[in-house]
Amino acid sequence: MIDSMVSIATPVYCPPPPETVEATGIPLSLITDLVLRRTYVTGVTTLQALGNSLKLSPIVLENIFRDLRQQMLIEVKGMVGNDYSFSLSEKGRSLALDRFEISHYAGPAPVSLKQYTRLTKAQAAKVKIDRKILRQAMSDLVLSDHLLDQLGPAIISQNSIFLYGPTGGGKTSLAERLLRVYQDAIVVPYTLEVDGQILQLFDPVLHEPIQAESADIDPRWVICRRPCVIAGGELVTNMLELRLDEATGIYAAPLQMKANNGVLVIDDFGRQAVAPRELLNRWIVPLDRRVDYLTLRYGVKFQIPFEVLVVFATNLEPTELADEAFLRRLQNKVLVEPVEEALFDEIFRRVVTARNVPCDPDSAAILRRLCAEHGHAELRACYPADVCQILVSISLYENRPPHASREDLERAATLYFERSVSFSGGKPPLD
Repeated sequence: MIDSMVSIATPVYCPPPPETVEATGIPLSLITDLVLRRTYVTGVTTLQALGNSLKLSPIVLENIFRDLRQQMLIEVKGMVGNDYSFSLSEKGRSLALDRFEISHYAGPAPVSLKQYTRLTKAQAAKVKIDRKILRQAMSDLVLSDHLLDQLGPAIISQNSIFLYGPTGGGKTSLAERLLRVYQDAIVVPYTLEVDGQILQLFDPVLHEPIQAESADIDPRWVICRRPCVIAGGELVTNMLELRLDEATGIYAAPLQMKANNGVLVIDDFGRQAVAPRELLNRWIVPLDRRVDYLTLRYGVKFQIPFEVLVVFATNLEPTELADEAFLRRLQNKVLVEPVEEALFDEIFRRVVTARNVPCDPDSAAILRRLCAEHGHAELRACYPADVCQILVSISLYENRPPHASREDLERAATLYFERSVSFSGGKPPLD
């Protein structure tokens, strides 16, 4: 994930800590199971330790503690300050083992589907940008005003964006940096409860916490930057559905759910193992209605919000990927064209400066000429960085400092660009 170029504001919607079992929004039986399993795992624990692990307030846990003690499911070992030290009784261990048969989960308590839906809709992104703000957010890229003026309205609309154009034009780089325009934070729950089942939602790989826990917020929620989830050629349809972990008995949330209130990039669209039309059909309802439907293993279907900016990036022709009806639903289609000479030269200048590669005054012009000589008259944003990397490799091979000279640029271009060759009889010669 690329770091934001702007400061991040505190979330507007911060749920307060629940002070009663009813206020948690989840069944008492589920909280009791979590307490039993967590106490079984730790052996001897305290209410404070349970609160830190299960992300529940002491008041909620004290009620559960009294009920379990009355049922003789726990045994008090003593006091740690003003806190109880306790473990499970023989009866309590037996019950905990029974609950382990259903699920091994003993982490943060979940939030309700109703509360998750309400907060996710409330946190839907509202972007205010203009060309100046967008250029500042994309300051490490060299972009034309024309391209920025297409991206700006598309981002503000928060509808899907279809980035297309020749390979090497920077579509992926653009998509990754769209997150920089958001200047606010959101809250993401660790887990979610649906029909008594637990869904793991918070993903430390995709969700970036931005501050420590606060006493003013329900600890079952994490304050994070808006997420950016990127899926490329590895994407298959089952990654967009709930996946049950048989070992733990909990569900893993699909990619689009983890991307809620953020950006989901489908990179190299059309290169996935699954057919493009099959993948697109999966998105028809979510893109139209901003809701998605998921199904538990035993057939219970439920609705979740779909507050996601979906970005499709491809170097294939749009008509090869979808029919007119679906392309109509992709309201923002942005063509990322080959770069003009002035922009190409600026990209080259930035690349050699960043990599500390000396160059001659006409090095950028030489590289442009070499591109044309090798059959690539259209200048692409990737060429300077790719060729510069080869320049560095040449210098390492010859044990000398790199230099973007005419000779080395010609050597690098010969290595980089493919050449048309023919073999006699249609077969390559034997060594």
